[in-house]
Amino acid sequence: MNRLKLVAAACATVVLAACNPEPGPLQHGANPELPEPKRGLLPSMKIADPSEWGDQVPVVPEGFEVRAIARDLRIPRQTLVLPNGDILVAEGRGGNAPALKPKDVIAGPIKAAGTTQVPSGNRLTLLRDADGDGEYELQTVFAEDLDAPYGLALVGNNLYVANQDAVVRFDYQPGMTQARAGKPQVLTKLPSEINHHWTKAMTASADGRFLYVGIGSNSNITERGMTAEQDRAVVWEIDTQTGMHREYAGGLRNPTALAIQPGSGQLWAVVNERDEIGPDLVPDYLTSVREGGFYGWPWAYWGQHVDTRVKPENPEKVAASITPDYALGAHVAALGLDFSSPVMGPEYAEGVFVGMHGSWNRSEPVGYKVVFVPFRNGRPAGDPIDFATGFRDDDGTTRGRPVGVTVDPRGALVIADDLANIVWRVSRVDGPATAPVPAEVPVAPTSETAPATDAPEGDAG
Repeated sequence: MNRLKLVAAACATVVLAACNPEPGPLQHGANPELPEPKRGLLPSMKIADPSEWGDQVPVVPEGFEVRAIARDLRIPRQTLVLPNGDILVAEGRGGNAPALKPKDVIAGPIKAAGTTQVPSGNRLTLLRDADGDGEYELQTVFAEDLDAPYGLALVGNNLYVANQDAVVRFDYQPGMTQARAGKPQVLTKLPSEINHHWTKAMTASADGRFLYVGIGSNSNITERGMTAEQDRAVVWEIDTQTGMHREYAGGLRNPTALAIQPGSGQLWAVVNERDEIGPDLVPDYLTSVREGGFYGWPWAYWGQHVDTRVKPENPEKVAASITPDYALGAHVAALGLDFSSPVMGPEYAEGVFVGMHGSWNRSEPVGYKVVFVPFRNGRPAGDPIDFATGFRDDDGTTRGRPVGVTVDPRGALVIADDLANIVWRVSRVDGPATAPVPAEVPVAPTSETAPATDAPEGDAG
């Protein structure tokens, strides 16, 4: 059966599935109301209908302005603001998982139609605004021939990139516009034999000693068997000096973005949860990540709600499952996370920005925006606030899909849009005329300065 026939058959299935009434409003917060699971042959599907931005831009709050600072990229995913104000953009598409028939064979072409058709960049692009006027006059390739780069972190003069198969290291000197010739050094190999969820999110600890890398599952709920889930649905802690790694936390189906909370040094993540038990199950979530914690996947969701599809059952794992801190809503596909700072103004001074790529498996689409989750006393408090919208219209017209979000210490939010292949910058209209001094980049400890600890588990690869 050719692709057109596949899509036609899938659309017929989608129409039938979409006839089923959907539950009430999207849940968010610490105590979402969860409906009973609903299973069917396929979930309801409504994908993006890609369209050009033209002269339109995302809608942002009063007092802010937005501009495209880079165009014609090759699938921008995550960004990193360097100490001198330059921005690195990780570009690419990964994944090498075989289809699980018949579901993936039918759903795959439908999902692909709602994404960009440009080739994978497999590179880092550097953006520079030399005079601080908000216009990034330099757009140049910093490094290429990478393997679906995603997570980025700078520790001292070491630039770490999480490819889909390994964490690699470049030497970085302030002001560089191109990495030195030659292949980067491999710090640690990452699980990638199948790579159903290929994105490898990454952040560095506050002191720069460790990297934290999110490694998503190889299935929705273990359809490929548990062997394929070895070292998956976890966050690794990697020693930046040795490359040794250990599992820091588990049961996180797809941890797509990681960030360290200023002050406390606490690791936080946004996680994409499982599908196919209804349009309002299971909520994607924002959570602090406890060392040694287990967050349910695949046996349980949202704490200790048992997923009866997973066999054999595991009551001990269910009992150990931690309830996440904050529900973002089912299927919003949160792919970006960064902590805010007072430079964004008093109403956005404490909390996190979350980039929501948008659903494909609901008849009533959700996500397709950037939200701000306010914090109080270091914890989420209150409803999410729309910060950047207008990526998708009610008629399905979709101009963009947000992925990574990064707070620029000079007073802006940087948003990667992997459908339009644009990087947006949202800044205050009355922002500071000069840039504040960026926060100090952590310097990785040496063997002489590092505190003594037990050796981390694992192999440097």
